[in-house]
Amino acid sequence: MKKSIPVEGLKFGMYVAELDRPWTDTPFLFQGFVLQTDEQLQILKKYCKSVTVDSERGELAEPLAAPAAQRHTTQVAVENEVARAKAAHKQAQNTVREVITAVRANKMLDASSVEQAVNSMTESVLRNPDALLLFSRLREKDDYTHSHALDVAVYMTSFGRFLQLPVEQISLLGYLGLMQDIGKLRVPDEILAKRDRLSPAELQEARKHVEHSVAILRETSGLPPQLQELAALHHERLDGSGYPKGMKEIGMLGSIAAIADTFDALTTRRPYAEAVSPSTALSMLYKWRGTAFDAGLVEQFIRCIGIFPLGSVVELNSGEVGIVIAQSTEKRLQPRVMVIRDAAGNPLRPQKLLDLSREPKAGKDEVYRIRRTLEYGKAAVTAESLFLT
Repeated sequence: MKKSIPVEGLKFGMYVAELDRPWTDTPFLFQGFVLQTDEQLQILKKYCKSVTVDSERGELAEPLAAPAAQRHTTQVAVENEVARAKAAHKQAQNTVREVITAVRANKMLDASSVEQAVNSMTESVLRNPDALLLFSRLREKDDYTHSHALDVAVYMTSFGRFLQLPVEQISLLGYLGLMQDIGKLRVPDEILAKRDRLSPAELQEARKHVEHSVAILRETSGLPPQLQELAALHHERLDGSGYPKGMKEIGMLGSIAAIADTFDALTTRRPYAEAVSPSTALSMLYKWRGTAFDAGLVEQFIRCIGIFPLGSVVELNSGEVGIVIAQSTEKRLQPRVMVIRDAAGNPLRPQKLLDLSREPKAGKDEVYRIRRTLEYGKAAVTAESLFLT
């Protein structure tokens, strides 16, 4: 139910559906959001006298928020977590390769290896999610099957932490991300690698990977029992247009899996499609909210990934070029940036670390701010070019 209230009457957790002026006249990049930060509230007070709130959608914020004493907080700075994040990522990468080798050889999966990898990823994400997300974003991509499983697991565990889910559910999301597409290994390679549109028969065969995943997980002992049911959900859609069953109700974890899987697929080069930028992918998810995907979770995912996603190449108002290495939970437009090139385009040695939320000075009368984002690859950025060695 929608109703108009004065801005002074807003409370955190309310869903702001409409403003008393056009959205384009405000700094908000997306129309509609759950009020979560003081920064959002101050912007509303500056630009609006009243807003329209939707009580049905605003309820999402409450069950996702844990009591203050149980909230996940950042334990270490991103630069101090990078080494452990890299080790966790490498361990998970090796585990994915082992799983793929076992499935192709029709051998049993090593559940203990998967458990160790998920535990390492979960522990790193709980200490600081930015490190693992950054490393996943900047590393060189290998085979899509390997990369997609690992990246989706990183997105899902990080999103679960952002939503303040219990540790057990965050860990379960890690398992799900790694394993939900394992059934693709039982789909013919010529179908998965085809660049042209699939024929109806080929499409039907490709979609069977979901039931193949469920079957593989059913045959594997030592994994969380609910994994089989959850692995069948990431291609289902809110409007019933998904597969394999056309389900409309898939629960929170199923919805998280669907959103993360789609986001990573869109931002990764596939045989039949080029990658789009993270910001473009987020805009596409936003367009599909309420139809294909749960609207509230899409909006929360956008907040989790950030206006300037980790790994984004940005140009500052000084002309310098940097990489977004950490988010600011309170000031989403002012992340931490590592400057890698000066205004003339020369590599910086040593690199300069800026926390834009603290408004460092770019000049005598001007603070640093992001002028625009640049295409990934234009700055020849790799993990090794930062502190990720």
